[in-house]
Amino acid sequence: MSYFDVFSLPAKLHIDTVALEKQFYAQSRRLHPDRFATKPAAEQEEALRQSSLLNDAYRTLKDPILRTQYLLKLEGVELEEQSKAATDAARAGGSEKKQIVPPELLEEVFELNMQLQEMKMAKQMGEDEPELRRDLMTAKDAFDARMVETQAELESLWTRWDAALDTDNATAKAAARDNMVALLNKRSYLRNLVRDVNEALE
Repeated sequence: MSYFDVFSLPAKLHIDTVALEKQFYAQSRRLHPDRFATKPAAEQEEALRQSSLLNDAYRTLKDPILRTQYLLKLEGVELEEQSKAATDAARAGGSEKKQIVPPELLEEVFELNMQLQEMKMAKQMGEDEPELRRDLMTAKDAFDARMVETQAELESLWTRWDAALDTDNATAKAAARDNMVALLNKRSYLRNLVRDVNEALE
């Protein structure tokens, strides 16, 4: 049973979150442990399992990015390069997580990495570099703006995905899916860049 099935929803990316919330609370009341206190252990366990599934489904579907990632997972796509699992595996193995640099960001990322290295060296030497700090703030603002653009692009892809689902257009679905994967990887990469800049500016 998929998370969409839990709420009897089609596997779409534009959903009515208010209706989702209402349904979540209605189902939560039905599965409340107090209702099963006098029931056999097997029934209590099943209610607990269903309640856990309900909570996971609600938490995932109410968040548009998590919803997109989950839908892609249902489509057989695991965003491994930027995923938490990949981060944890890299940390555990003491290695650097491999990340795909979006081609259009290559030049900016190269420049940013140079600036981050300079800032790191300046900090080690106890120096403050106001000009470098300004440059990093400018870079951060640019990446923040890219994040906003990426969100808008993603929302238009949700519309394309939903339309393709309605018309059962496999080609349009595949194109929307592949574009969403590229955009989510780009979004994740940008978020990591903003994090690196914030850490350098602290």
